[in-house]
Amino acid sequence: LRVKETDRIAAMTSELEKLGARVEPREDGMVIDGIERLTGGEVVSHGDHRIAMSMAVAALRGEAQVSIADTGCTATSFPGYWESLAQIGAEIADA
Repeated sequence: LRVKETDRIAAMTSELEKLGARVEPREDGMVIDGIERLTGGEVVSHGDHRIAMSMAVAALRGEAQVSIADTGCTATSFPGYWESLAQIGAEIADA
């Protein structure tokens, strides 16, 4: 997690904190203190498709819009990700 495309622990901690989450990084992961809703805001993918997709899922629980920079990297592992996420988001909104 610390030596792949990016230091994913540091990147996830940083981006989740931008959305209002309380996160404590650890050597081998992180501890997230749950909150009811994230605040929304601007985050970056760090060029890592996993982070871009994770931030998009987190955005589903945001009080306000979440903007994710550099989302093209998701095509690496899931070319239809954004369409699938839009469908899931619509289903959540209807529930």
